[in-house]
Amino acid sequence: MQYYDYYKILGVSRSASDEEIRKAYKKLARKYHPDVSKENNAEEKFKELGEAYDVLRDPEKRAAYDALGTHRAGQEFNPPPGWHFDFNGSGSPFDGQAGAAGFSDFFSNLFGQGMGRQAGMHEGFRGQDFEVSLTISMEDAAQGVERTISFPVDTRQGTQTYSSVVRIPKGVVDGQRLKVPGRGGKGSQSGLSGDLYLVVHIAPHRLFRLEGHDLFLELPITPSEAVLGAKVEVPTLSGRVNLHIKEQAVSGQKLRLSGKGMPKPGGGHGDLYVFIKIVTPVNLTQKERSLYEELARISKFNPRAAF
Repeated sequence: MQYYDYYKILGVSRSASDEEIRKAYKKLARKYHPDVSKENNAEEKFKELGEAYDVLRDPEKRAAYDALGTHRAGQEFNPPPGWHFDFNGSGSPFDGQAGAAGFSDFFSNLFGQGMGRQAGMHEGFRGQDFEVSLTISMEDAAQGVERTISFPVDTRQGTQTYSSVVRIPKGVVDGQRLKVPGRGGKGSQSGLSGDLYLVVHIAPHRLFRLEGHDLFLELPITPSEAVLGAKVEVPTLSGRVNLHIKEQAVSGQKLRLSGKGMPKPGGGHGDLYVFIKIVTPVNLTQKERSLYEELARISKFNPRAAF
């Protein structure tokens, strides 16, 4: 049988990371997918890409493939005596994630042991994977939201609009990539549908800054509240709560409200961090001004004593 250089097929080095392999496959699969490609060898190339990605994205199969050593693509090859690959997953080692299920002899001989007839159970060509960016509000990220998304898709018949209803779970973080299985392009010749990937962005909020699952809030207080202490209402994404500010608070002081941040997928919440900001009053009445003048006369406080 002929040796297949899966790294060369995907155009990556043998030391490529999982993310580099994923990006390379995604780029080439878009180019050679039979539904959209105008290349003469699109179908064959797409099968090779799917086979290469199926091996290199799986840690067990990649390690077994690497153990075979480096050989020239297309040369006659036989695995070493006694070489065997045990697949520990469920179902077919090729699960439809990376193209058509048309295996080469190379793949079938190396990774097909114990597969029975499963390798041919998904015939045809798998549909395209789609990736779409979606921006939601911070409140929607905290509660979860259902959205209808529409975006253009290039096909051989021209540009078509694809629409789908998707559910964004609560606790999603900015930039998170969500997979919606089977919601991509439809497969051809009885092939499986592709997947839909959502890259979720959270819009800036007028009050809160978001880092992971923690929220940050700048809280303005008056000079008298800073000196004497106070109980003030603080907004959160789930309603207002009371916060006790101790006497002699200073600007930049950080207070933590445990569990008042964004929900976490596995349960619980992040925290809300409140930063004190002392705000000088404006448009004073005559009486207010007189009181400040009196305080200036009697106060012994000197903030520049260390200068």
